Amino acid sequence: MTATLVCRLHVLVTLLSYVHGLSVVIAGGTGRVGKVILPLLSNHDVSVLTRNSFLASAPNRVTEDFGYLGKTFLEKNPHVKLRDWDGGDLLDIVGQDWVGWSDDVLKKADVIVHMVGGYTEQRTKAAERLVQESYRLKSEALHITVNPVEADIPLLTPGMVTLKTKRIQDCENIVKDNCANTACLRLEAYKTDELCDEIRKTIDDWGP
Repeated sequence: MTATLVCRLHVLVTLLSYVHGLSVVIAGGTGRVGKVILPLLSNHDVSVLTRNSFLASAPNRVTEDFGYLGKTFLEKNPHVKLRDWDGGDLLDIVGQDWVGWSDDVLKKADVIVHMVGGYTEQRTKAAERLVQESYRLKSEALHITVNPVEADIPLLTPGMVTLKTKRIQDCENIVKDNCANTACLRLEAYKTDELCDEIRKTIDDWGP
């Protein structure tokens, strides 16, 4: 086999890898970081789990209570689809079409990114739900947790730092202790471009 042919085959394999991208699921992708990372994943099919897809995709933002990407953003990023889910809390469901979310998106997921915001118990419940359903449907998926470095936690949300730090660690432990393939990223919160580039690289490098 000539060097030229080997080179051409390498180029072909590379192009095919872009055509047949990964199926990526992101929980918590409608916030500040999501708006930066989602356009970087245009080689993949991305499902964003949101607690209210109707409001997240509206032409204009109508409330600060839920994440928001907007109609224009989604039109510019056709590789991104929104999917209602229960957020890990069956007693506080706000989306109208959440039933069957796990079978719709996790059964085919190659990568699952944990980016649920806030430091309430909801963060832990979301991690538990994603791990539980992924284990049932596709246990070999790569789980990526995205959290700030410990020093940034009091800067992001002052108060109850010990509890918030523990919740982050609990979420990471849930993933590491129950998933076959994991990557727990701790990144500086105010370096958004670097943070998103690290997430993108971790996803792009995944090849089970």
